[in-house]
Amino acid sequence: SILIVSTMYAVSRIVAPLACVARGVAVRPVVARCFASKPTLLTDDERKTLLPDLNEWSMVEGGRDAICKQYLFDDFKKAFAFMTRVAEYADEVDHHPEWFNVYNRVEVTLSTHDCGGLSQNDVDLARVMDNAAEFVAGK
Repeated sequence: SILIVSTMYAVSRIVAPLACVARGVAVRPVVARCFASKPTLLTDDERKTLLPDLNEWSMVEGGRDAICKQYLFDDFKKAFAFMTRVAEYADEVDHHPEWFNVYNRVEVTLSTHDCGGLSQNDVDLARVMDNAAEFVAGK
């Protein structure tokens, strides 16, 4: 299972995960940040460098500043295991996905309500979700 490693920071009121660990190997460190301050929208330059690196994530149609992705698993049990792993991380960093699940399919939309669009929080969560999906799928 994926294990969330945390460290307490004396900056305001933050508990930030430093890395997700799968099978004893660290995968994609998550940068600690202070969620006590309001997140900011990604700049155009940040969007150009960060969003193309996300695996199969796309902008939501209709003008909303959000990214989306559909995950397909072998069965409901694996889809639910994925959602459980992501929920543990999301709750710890207080940044929660919008998602919809039917049997083996999980549809996800990420956007930061506090700033009205995409922030670094969404990029971090997308990466954690991709890592969790690979782990659950056994890749």
